Amino acid sequence: MKLFVKIFLWYLVAVAMMFGVMVFVTRTFQTEPAFSRWQRSARNQMAFYSATAEQIQAAGGDDALRTFLARLNENGSIRDVLVLQNDGTVLYGDQNFVGDFENVVAVARATGETDIEVNGTDPALGATSLTFADGRPSMLAIRWEPPRTPSFFFDSWIGYMRLAGLLLTAILVCFALAKYLTSPLGKLSEATRQLAGGDLSARVASRVGRRRDEFADLAKDFDNMAARIESLIDSQQILTRDISHELRSPLARMNVALELAKKRSTPDATPLLERIENESNRLNEMISRILTLSRLESGTEDFSKTKLDLADLVRDIAADAEFEASGKGKSVVADAIDECSVKGNENLLRSAIDNVVRNAVRYTADATQVDVSLLTENGHAVLKVKDHGGGVPQNELENLFRPFYRVGEARERKTGGTGLGLAIAQRAVAVHGGRITAENVDGGLEVKIVLNTSSSSGR
Repeated sequence: MKLFVKIFLWYLVAVAMMFGVMVFVTRTFQTEPAFSRWQRSARNQMAFYSATAEQIQAAGGDDALRTFLARLNENGSIRDVLVLQNDGTVLYGDQNFVGDFENVVAVARATGETDIEVNGTDPALGATSLTFADGRPSMLAIRWEPPRTPSFFFDSWIGYMRLAGLLLTAILVCFALAKYLTSPLGKLSEATRQLAGGDLSARVASRVGRRRDEFADLAKDFDNMAARIESLIDSQQILTRDISHELRSPLARMNVALELAKKRSTPDATPLLERIENESNRLNEMISRILTLSRLESGTEDFSKTKLDLADLVRDIAADAEFEASGKGKSVVADAIDECSVKGNENLLRSAIDNVVRNAVRYTADATQVDVSLLTENGHAVLKVKDHGGGVPQNELENLFRPFYRVGEARERKTGGTGLGLAIAQRAVAVHGGRITAENVDGGLEVKIVLNTSSSSGR
């Protein structure tokens, strides 16, 4: 789950819990005071109703009293009104309700005070004494609608609108907070991918705005790290290029001296001089490859590009590799070649493909062949070069395109390689907007190059 979703949900849960606690606490501390206030109000009303009933009965008799009680019973909050004489006679009200008021009437008679019974959501009952003008003792009993505590939301459509507005506000605030907290991480992740992809100019501090928190500090630290890495790599490339250039002059002088020595040497010294010449040539080749790699990695050189017949180029390289492989008991077979063309630099593409094919010839087992194919798929040219050399460990595949990287016995240089061929191929393909990958297939290593057949864009 993404960090943004986690933070958003946790904020939302926190808001919901706070809302629930607020409602619970409010209801808990509001219910008892609300009932107490209602009981006090009900007692005052009972006293008022009792006094009014006594006055009306004294002035107009029982008929006037019944008229008053009938109007009182029409009050929206009052359900039933009864007047009970002490002898059990019901002067006013429904005889069937007498049992409901038995307890509250008994308490009121015993204490001589108004008694109110409130039982949660049940109707509230009240009773108080009532004395008529002729001296008859009676009891006034009233049944009210159950008292209600104030409702935050669920009492009307306005309450539901209030709840919806609160929820929407909570969601928007939680979304904004989660976005604010995680947006720098997304930008930092993007810059990290750019840096890992080779874009050493990737920076992130300017993208996080004017924040003054830990994320801003992290962005500054990342920029400092990226700047340091860029400086180190630039220095390393410059150093490699300068050293390579500097080595060429003494190598050239050594080759001249070697030729002179060969002319003046005795037959016994000839093998040693030839050995020196071979090592000099290998060193010269390595320097040439280092310079090529340096030019590709720097990205400063604008390689000219023209429309090339890729099929002819692959056939020429395969034919040259077949000629050399045949002398080692190996072969190169290119029997699946689709006609296609690409826009690119011929020297770079030739170098890239030639390095891959020669690398396959170098490592394929004796008496085996290297399979070369070129197919067109969905507007792309797909070149596959497969050897039968046993493959490489799975965890080493991504390292094959690193400069000077060697796998297993190849480190012993028995094959005579320099460890730069696949690195140069990878950079050359990248210059053309393509990609190169390697995987183990049927006991061998297959290198695949994918180029755009319509246009190959440079970096």
